[in-house]
Amino acid sequence: MKMKKYTADTMVEAMKKVRADFGDEAVILSSNVVTSKGFLGFFQKKSVEVVAGFDEPSFTQSTTSFIPKQTAEVVDLKQDAEIRKEMNEMKRLLQEMKQSASFANFPDELKPLLTFLEKQELSEQLTLQIGNEIFTLMKEEKKDFSTEEQVELAKTFLTKEFSDLPFGGISTTKKYINVLGPTGVGKTTTIAKIAARSLLEDKKKIGFITTDTYRIAAIEQLRTYANLLQAPVEIAYNSKDFEEAIRKMQDRDLIFIDTAGRNYKEIKFVDDLKRLIDFSLDMESFLVLSVTSKEEDMRTIIDKFTSFPIKKFIFTKVDETGSIGPMFNLMKEYGIGTAYYTDGQEVPEDLTEADLERMLTLLLAGAEHA
Repeated sequence: MKMKKYTADTMVEAMKKVRADFGDEAVILSSNVVTSKGFLGFFQKKSVEVVAGFDEPSFTQSTTSFIPKQTAEVVDLKQDAEIRKEMNEMKRLLQEMKQSASFANFPDELKPLLTFLEKQELSEQLTLQIGNEIFTLMKEEKKDFSTEEQVELAKTFLTKEFSDLPFGGISTTKKYINVLGPTGVGKTTTIAKIAARSLLEDKKKIGFITTDTYRIAAIEQLRTYANLLQAPVEIAYNSKDFEEAIRKMQDRDLIFIDTAGRNYKEIKFVDDLKRLIDFSLDMESFLVLSVTSKEEDMRTIIDKFTSFPIKKFIFTKVDETGSIGPMFNLMKEYGIGTAYYTDGQEVPEDLTEADLERMLTLLLAGAEHA
């Protein structure tokens, strides 16, 4: 393979030089942003350094025709492995190039924190805003901030960004607690955790209504929790059943409604839910989302529920992921706060009532050692 190093002011200029020498078949082997030294970390000149290569064919089609079939298969397997390896390396390099381009205007001292936030999957917009905020202060005060100081500044910025959103659990001023969400996010267990807290800590008389009549296991699971909490449970197959269940539980302080876990990407199931539950009641509704889901999938679910009076999000399975940035991305995008997040299956222990300070500490945990 022929290799050559290129230096240019921008990645675009570097790529033009690569194409001029090697054409479109060139492979980018590495790329770095090189910074010249400056006074107190400022007035530095940045340039892009790229190592590119071109792999010339080592044999022609005619020579391969003489390779025995079994040997050719082994060669093909090795080639496939090499191709996969090269593709993975190219993906990694492309990601680094994208990151370098995004963070190119920031000093090296800031990049570890920004990279950490990127790995947490915090949106590019929020990450760059944090970078600009800290960099502006660095220039104003003519000093470099320690990593700990950068983390505190990031927390201060995010506190301002999210301070207008509501956080915290159920209000207890509403009689009906409605929990919505797709299948597999842990709605039933989450309801049991909230109900247990209401019973044990707030001394509320509780009851359950389930509309999840599609899965016998879901009904039995809720019945198990209800028995442990010595609370009644009613099953609503239709709107009349729902009205009857409401009538039977008038003596309860709080009634928790466990809705069916369905694929709410299909509008039919959303419409069924509207017909079944009377949302005009003294009710507050929460949308449960699993943080282990793709952010785009969570966004699709939220879009389907925009016609419902969603008060706050409940995020589950926080302990099963290493990146919780999407929680903040969705809150920011939809202007909806968070009531709880869960980090395990234990009832009622693995349930945390959300507040902004606690969630930001969770997001930035480990940033000092990034």
